[in-house]
Amino acid sequence: MPKSIRPGDVLADRYRLIDLLVESRDGRFWRAHDRVLERHVALHVLDADDDRAALLLEAARQSATVPDRRLLRVLDADQVDGFCYVVNEWGAGSSLDIMLATDGPFAPRRAAWLVSEVATSVAAGHEAGVAHGRLVPENVLIDRTGSIRVIGFSVDAALHGLAPGRVSTDVTDLGGLLYAALTGRWPGASSSDVPAAPHEHGRVLRPRQVRAGIPRPLDALCDQVVNPYAGHGSRDAHDLTTARGIAEYLREFVGDPTGMAEAEAASHSGTRTAVLPRLAPAASAPPPRRAEPGATADPVPDATPDATPDPTPDPTPDPTPDPLPEALEPDPETETEAEAEAEAGESVPDGADDETGEQAETPVPPTGSVEQPTQAGLPIFDDDNDDVSWFAARPTPPPPPPPFEEVPERPLFAPEPAEGQPARKARPHVAAATGSRDYWPWDTGPGTGSGVIPVAEDEEEDDEVPGRSWLRLAFAIGASLLLLLAIVVAFNLGRGRTPLGDKPEDTPSESPSPSSSLAPITGLAAQDFDPQGDPPEEHRELAPLAVDGNPATAWRTMTYDQNMGPGGLKTGVGLTIDLGAAHDVSVIDLTLVGAPTGVSLYVTDRAPSAVAGLTPAATEDAAGTKQRITLDRPVRGRFLTVWLTSLPQAEGGYRGEVAEVAIRG
Repeated sequence: MPKSIRPGDVLADRYRLIDLLVESRDGRFWRAHDRVLERHVALHVLDADDDRAALLLEAARQSATVPDRRLLRVLDADQVDGFCYVVNEWGAGSSLDIMLATDGPFAPRRAAWLVSEVATSVAAGHEAGVAHGRLVPENVLIDRTGSIRVIGFSVDAALHGLAPGRVSTDVTDLGGLLYAALTGRWPGASSSDVPAAPHEHGRVLRPRQVRAGIPRPLDALCDQVVNPYAGHGSRDAHDLTTARGIAEYLREFVGDPTGMAEAEAASHSGTRTAVLPRLAPAASAPPPRRAEPGATADPVPDATPDATPDPTPDPTPDPTPDPLPEALEPDPETETEAEAEAEAGESVPDGADDETGEQAETPVPPTGSVEQPTQAGLPIFDDDNDDVSWFAARPTPPPPPPPFEEVPERPLFAPEPAEGQPARKARPHVAAATGSRDYWPWDTGPGTGSGVIPVAEDEEEDDEVPGRSWLRLAFAIGASLLLLLAIVVAFNLGRGRTPLGDKPEDTPSESPSPSSSLAPITGLAAQDFDPQGDPPEEHRELAPLAVDGNPATAWRTMTYDQNMGPGGLKTGVGLTIDLGAAHDVSVIDLTLVGAPTGVSLYVTDRAPSAVAGLTPAATEDAAGTKQRITLDRPVRGRFLTVWLTSLPQAEGGYRGEVAEVAIRG
């Protein structure tokens, strides 16, 4: 059990604990206050008897040897009062995981710049022989100045009990940081609270498959670093298997980074600079006037009518008034003119005549004599030859519009036809065509402009039988249904069924499934297969239990702290089963313990030494405890390799178990 330590306690008579930020496997991460230097610090604390204590102190010593401004430096490390602690700089800002959860994914250039800064810092550590070990979004900080800071270099991995020197994990996590900044999903090797990236067939989806609009260079970088076993090779001049190569690749994509840090600082700032409008220059205002000797100055009205002056002014005013702002200082030329005018003793009130001193009336031009800016004086720019002409006023007023045509008066009701005339008269063109001389009370002629539009009449409408259009529609629908029925009957008869689609009575029952007619292959011999292990043994004595015909016994893998996959220590582990001779393998029955388990099957003529370069005969990303895998077509070979690419969780980590393997062919 961890020793008691609470907020407010003082560690090593110097560091007062304030907030407990993270607690992992009895390791605690605090925000503390350094009482000697009066500043906040980050404090990693373990019990002195913890197995990770020595690892934590060694990680602190190694981290202190990395000379990079982006790291939150190690300030102190020691064991005291039964505790082992490491003190780091305190960074004020937002971590990448919080920014992704709050604001969503970054723009491509912003994400590339951020990860290039982290990659440069990690590359400096790798060149000094030190790896970060746990490069997750929680350990990337953007401070208030827009600078990128890396948290817990080598120390955070030691606090989580991870082995030091995980350089390849840092490279994979760099690709994961770029992937997370572009999509908001985490595909890296280390564990993070950011939602996991989607997988398909044992590989992480490319960023362009998760979010549209991601540039191809960044998409290719993420896919190549996060999926190193996808079979693609680097066609770029940079070595993307190193942090330095990733940093140079991203800096080339970003280009000139000028202003990126300032933009980040502005996005994190809670204040905005208010820009006031520029004041009019002092020369445009009338010059200040000075009163003649003995004259009474006009009172200056208060800017605020409701303000009441102070009846008791200060008897001792400040002899040094505040200087005016630069925009409010008087114009030197205007002040000189005013002083010269005052020295000459001339004071002319506004609007007064220079000779008589009487108030002069300012003539107001009539409204009609003022040229409007839309009629004269506007420039006209020619786009072809860059000439400028000026719009001239119309010399004569425009003519008035023509008067509206008066509509001829019409009575409300048509007059009665004369004696012996029919009740209506056809229009002129109808009368010319038919010879009819029916009566119409108004002779409109070819066109009067009166707005009266005669209604067109069709003589054939009288012969239309009511409801005939509906009968035609019904006949058309019936014919369509009959045609459709004939097509269905012909289709059913063509495939050997009855006209209604049922099976004929004399049709024999369906043939048994192909898998039931295949014979099981006997005489199997199993051996563990761990080409990436050191030593390459994986409970070899239990391997025959996977083919003994008893599902109660099983071969199992070792228990791992991390799962298999591109970001794990291994891509997989499994069994190699010798069929005794070459067979056409069609169906494999697997009995597994624990789920989900990722499985890939390989059929080869010789016992394989590795799975790299082999083509799987079948792949199951999340197989259940009992799984029947039927191959699309039989694959001939002597050896069947059951390759576990993902292990289920078990007590203490991840472990896979194969209880029984049955093969038909």
